Amino acid sequence: MGFRRHGPFRPGDQVQLTDPKNKRHTVTLREGGAFHTHKGSIPHDELIGMPEGSVVRSSGGTPYLAFRHLLQDYAVSMPRGAAVIYPKDAAMIVGMADIFPGARVVEAGVGSGALSCFLLRAVGEGGSLTSYERREDFAEVARKNVEKFHGGPVDQWRLVVGDFVTALDESDVDRVVLDMLAPWECVDAAAKSLTPGGVICCYVATTTQLSRTVESIRDHGSFTEPHSWETLIRDWHVEGLAVRPDHRMVGHTGFVVTARRMAEGVTAPPRRRRPAKGAYGDEATAR
Repeated sequence: MGFRRHGPFRPGDQVQLTDPKNKRHTVTLREGGAFHTHKGSIPHDELIGMPEGSVVRSSGGTPYLAFRHLLQDYAVSMPRGAAVIYPKDAAMIVGMADIFPGARVVEAGVGSGALSCFLLRAVGEGGSLTSYERREDFAEVARKNVEKFHGGPVDQWRLVVGDFVTALDESDVDRVVLDMLAPWECVDAAAKSLTPGGVICCYVATTTQLSRTVESIRDHGSFTEPHSWETLIRDWHVEGLAVRPDHRMVGHTGFVVTARRMAEGVTAPPRRRRPAKGAYGDEATAR
């Protein structure tokens, strides 16, 4: 499986055309096809054989930059069955969960397949990804999106329609990534499948989900102290001496929680920093 195509554009390639106003259009090239806008048309045959980074003009004279998709562009424009994980969070999951080439990774909650694409690229041809999705319709959307980006079926990817807790049939995996409404229900199954030193990584949207996920990992006893955070991105306007932050930014999209699997039978040392008074309610404080 090729993770990225190089060389001139070929039939079947997805090409991103960007106009002077930075509006982007995605075109799947086919012989004899044409791209139409109110600014004129561009024959696909004119693009086929051209190198990436070329400029092509519509029949109306508008210039378009032509590149293959970056994964970050594809992830936010792919057809959706469920909400996608945005590139900023996918990048943090890959980095902070230490998804490495050759890793055996399991994910639960495939959604539209955006994170699966990032994970497959990270594990490389020597690794593997098994994805569990409860809903067959979401799984089918994800399959189409992943295979469309990679140009066909992916040898390193196994997509299972079923519940993670009951369908999981792997052990000694390196990483477990949970993207679902109630990841705390899957902590025990994740612990059983992870190799010592492996990482559990959970992606949740709300503070109540975050709290329950962290407490479930903490209470399980097989993991190190969970670490949780979110990422915020702000672009900057740079034009000569006019350098300032943009007025808008990509703020909260979700929280990421990670923890390490300890050796079997080992209990983490107790936390030295005591929780703030009232953190667990009056009843817990009284005990």
